[in-house]
Amino acid sequence: MIDCGLDWLGKLKRISPSAIVLTHAHPDHAWGLKQGAPCPVYAPEKTWQELLHYPIKERRLIKERTPTKVCGISFEAFPVEHSILSPAVGYRVSAGRGCVFYAPDLIFIHERAAALKAVEIYIGDGATVTHSFIRRRGKALIGHSPVRTQLTWCEKEGVSRAIITHCGSEIATGDERKISAALRAVAGERGVEVRIAYDGMKLKL
Repeated sequence: MIDCGLDWLGKLKRISPSAIVLTHAHPDHAWGLKQGAPCPVYAPEKTWQELLHYPIKERRLIKERTPTKVCGISFEAFPVEHSILSPAVGYRVSAGRGCVFYAPDLIFIHERAAALKAVEIYIGDGATVTHSFIRRRGKALIGHSPVRTQLTWCEKEGVSRAIITHCGSEIATGDERKISAALRAVAGERGVEVRIAYDGMKLKL
């Protein structure tokens, strides 16, 4: 399981995950662990620093740019720009010959070429489709890049498939047909196949 937001609080025994991997410590990604976890939890050092008071018994450290095996699957953390207070990472996830990159919240990926090299599917931030949701705090940037920008990254790095998840109101409450058509048009211009994620979605690599 990747990330465990507040809506999972008290519900983890229902799905009984073998492990949980965290991208960052924002409420919608980590606060479902306020009462602890029934399994090992993996996270970068900066995320663990924010969760010191959580009663998580099995804490595992993921070092940036160091592949870590979790239940036989390789997770390599790449720093992404998103938040000042809760630094985030995206994960290059590999198993056998399959490889995806998962980053639900980001402005940009540090070392993007290495992160997306030979990736089959990019799974990215759906906060906004075309409008920028980036703000400046002092010299730092916080927020979310639009899907359009992320699809351009895919084009440049040779990633042919994209899944959009962690969707904002533009996608979640908009007209599904219109949003899907707009996304396909933007993706088609870049030679990328795009889909919006949904509960229970399964992917074949």
